[in-house]
Amino acid sequence: MFKKLFFALFFIAIANVSFAQVEEILPPDFIKTITFKGSTSQAQLPILRLGEPFSLEFDALTGNEEDFYYRIDYFNYDWTPSQLVKGEYLRGVDDVRIINYLNSLNTFQMYSHYDIQIPNQQTRGLLKSGNYMITVYDDYDEVMFSRKFMIVEDVVSVGVEARRTRNFETINEKQIVNIKVNSGSLNLNNPLETIKTLVIQNNNLATAITNIKPQFTVGNELIYRYDNELSFWGGNEYLNFETKNVRSASLGIRYIGLEDLYHSYLFTQISRRDRPYTWNPDVNGNFLVNAIGVDNLDTQADYTLVHFSLQEQEFTDRDVYVYGNFNNFALEDMTRMTYNREAGQYECILKLKQGFYNYKFVTLDLDGNLDEGAISGNFWQTENNYKVLIYYRDLGARFDRLIGFGETNSERIRN
Repeated sequence: MFKKLFFALFFIAIANVSFAQVEEILPPDFIKTITFKGSTSQAQLPILRLGEPFSLEFDALTGNEEDFYYRIDYFNYDWTPSQLVKGEYLRGVDDVRIINYLNSLNTFQMYSHYDIQIPNQQTRGLLKSGNYMITVYDDYDEVMFSRKFMIVEDVVSVGVEARRTRNFETINEKQIVNIKVNSGSLNLNNPLETIKTLVIQNNNLATAITNIKPQFTVGNELIYRYDNELSFWGGNEYLNFETKNVRSASLGIRYIGLEDLYHSYLFTQISRRDRPYTWNPDVNGNFLVNAIGVDNLDTQADYTLVHFSLQEQEFTDRDVYVYGNFNNFALEDMTRMTYNREAGQYECILKLKQGFYNYKFVTLDLDGNLDEGAISGNFWQTENNYKVLIYYRDLGARFDRLIGFGETNSERIRN
């Protein structure tokens, strides 16, 4: 009896582990500037076409030319492990060493720049649309970091429109997303069960709305006209700065100092939650590596210590973080600000590669609730980017195809 109970509990535990959602692993402090690049542009949230070549690049600030390896895994729509074996979604092999790397040149901060290019001689291509994760690890099989990416096959067309919410309680603070999916000649069997929808604001998977069902169908179109279910806080435009010239202050920078590295001191910011909305062009939290007077940004752009400061009363029930896609919107010790009571402000120092950066200040309470508007405010007029992904698992299928992708922004938001 005891043995049967033991095995029952064992298999329940295994099942729970097997179907747990996978989370991205944050890199250590010496891994910086993790960037996906598609065939045409740099992307912090990589949504790639099936068959499109891409690369994952990063810097290791140890200067030791360390060996790193990569592995690629496939997942279901909800980021639980797929039933597919590797040979069904990957042509070739992974678990191989990253052979493309170069050392920095004429920089105060020594680093090695690594570049994983897919396809390559070992990993010759990815065969299925859907969710993937690439994991980088070292000689000791210790995981350095992992990043999610998605591959889409254009089977259905996806129309996306941003509108002002119809809820009068939040009409000045929220935006909603309307979606129309045209399946064309594809017959979608039982779409309420086989279709899964993901809506992402500003490339941030952590705040995405998941598992939204079509509200109704008209012919070969799936219609989503939800209000509360597809509503996002409007937030505010991101703040920005530029460090492409380390010898003189530029956009958003008060002054420059040089010790072991260049120090970029940003202008002290104040809370915007109770101030009127002001339009300010941004790139919705993203960043772009850039430096003047260099031939190769990968190896000749330097790192600077960027000093952030926020004039604000001290919160007793929450922490304040610097927030942006420079670290994949992660809330970690590195980006948590400390309060300087003498100066009456929050402060934080981050080591970032030269370039143009968006950022904002957010709070995280003791229960782990993120509030992007606690300091920046929420405004319906804010320009935000919205991406919609349509997944389809036909009856009897073993994996979730990503069959459609659409996006819009709220620059011309409608009432």
